[in-house]
Parts: sequence; structure tokens; C-alpha cells
Amino acid sequence: MATIDSATATIAGLPEVTESVRYGNPAWAVGKNVFAWIRPFSKADLKRFGDNTPPEGPVLAVRTTDLHEKEAILAAHPRACFTISHFDGFAAVLVDLDRAEDDELRELLIDGWLVYAPKDVAETFLAGS
Repeated sequence: MATIDSATATIAGLPEVTESVRYGNPAWAVGKNVFAWIRPFSKADLKRFGDNTPPEGPVLAVRTTDLHEKEAILAAHPRACFTISHFDGFAAVLVDLDRAEDDELRELLIDGWLVYAPKDVAETFLAGS
């Protein structure tokens, strides 16, 4: 099971990442572009779940390259990744950390980081991975 600690450990290993606060929660960016952030549910989000039970544990939002990649990630990681109506048309997935494995989370975070990482930095990082 993945945790906030395993997420922050992965993020700490990515070059040129800065941590900030977004809507009162930790967020991580490359340059000015946020690629991952803690995403608690708003009251409106909780209402939209209706009779379905929302994830209880921490949820991390992670950027995707585009909406096609978002759909591919949702299909490839149905246990850990999901979306909500607030994210319709937005290139990001939500990760239920209680249902994600550490290696799965690492892959998702690296992919999110690659959305904004400078090309030369990304190539150097990937060559060393």
C-alpha cells in the first residue's frame, strides 16, 4: 500500500521539483506547473458520490499528458486510480493511496512529472533510472 510518505519520497527523487501549498494542501511542481497535489474532497464532491462510498484514505491528484492518457491510466489502474465529475475535461487522475502499490504510484508520479519536466532534465533522469 502506498502512503503520503512513499509519494513524497518518490517526488524528492525527481529533479527540479519544488513543494508548495495549494488550497491548504501540499503540492509539487516543476517550474510553475503543478504535477501532483493532495486532493481532499469538498462537500460538493462528497454529495456527488451519492450512495457510493468515497475513498477514506489520502487521495493524490496527478497530471496526465492529455485526456487520452488519462483514460488509458484509468483503464490500466482501475483499483488505484479514479476520477470525479469535477475533473471532467481535466488531464489528471486521482490516486487512492490506500489502494495503490508503491511501484504503481512511482510510475504515475514520474509520468506526471514528465508532463512538465524540461526535455533535457527528463532525458537525463530517465537514462539514470
